Amino acid sequence: MFWLILKRELNIAWRKGTEIIYPLWFFLITLTLFSLGIGPEPQLLARIAPGAVWVTALLACLLALELLWRDDLQDGSLEQLLLLPAPLIFTALGKVCAHWIVSGLPLILLSPLAALLLSLDSYTFLAMALTLLLGTPTLSFIGAIGGALTVGLHKGGILLSLIVLPLYIPVLIFASTAIDTASMALPFDGHLAVLGALLAGSITLSPFAIAASLRISVQ
Repeated sequence: MFWLILKRELNIAWRKGTEIIYPLWFFLITLTLFSLGIGPEPQLLARIAPGAVWVTALLACLLALELLWRDDLQDGSLEQLLLLPAPLIFTALGKVCAHWIVSGLPLILLSPLAALLLSLDSYTFLAMALTLLLGTPTLSFIGAIGGALTVGLHKGGILLSLIVLPLYIPVLIFASTAIDTASMALPFDGHLAVLGALLAGSITLSPFAIAASLRISVQ
């Protein structure tokens, strides 16, 4: 069931190519504006890079969250997913993994360009890529809970942001601190360990919370 849901969601996302492009354009344009607004000084760009990269990545991920369950609710397929004989947690897991592949993985692939825009050295770029690899799936899992809670509400995007953004703060803090630590040529293994623990916890617990939230919203 997990692989069927994953394949279905990726096929839908491929047919709606513009929904994939919007978060990527937002990520690139925002980082470009940061680099143009701050100026060409490499030291200053490297100093603001941790916050700029992760605030931009967080908002880019948030752009795609409202659509995660809304289309399924509107066309009636969400009720069909709830009636499947397989546990709902596998459906939730497949949906979230597809969301990350569409919205999070491209950010990692664009990280070399982000490092070039922000004048990052190779060690800091490595830290940025690793934090995106560990942090963006956590954003997708946490955000999917908020999306499931607000799926049945009219104009629930604002409420979704209010629910999700406070939960994103630990990921934002440890990821940006890891990049800042790497920019000073210091080891950042501890920050990655915390991000890995957050990811493990979100993978383990979020599918159950998403399943319960979907049942509440649909009922």
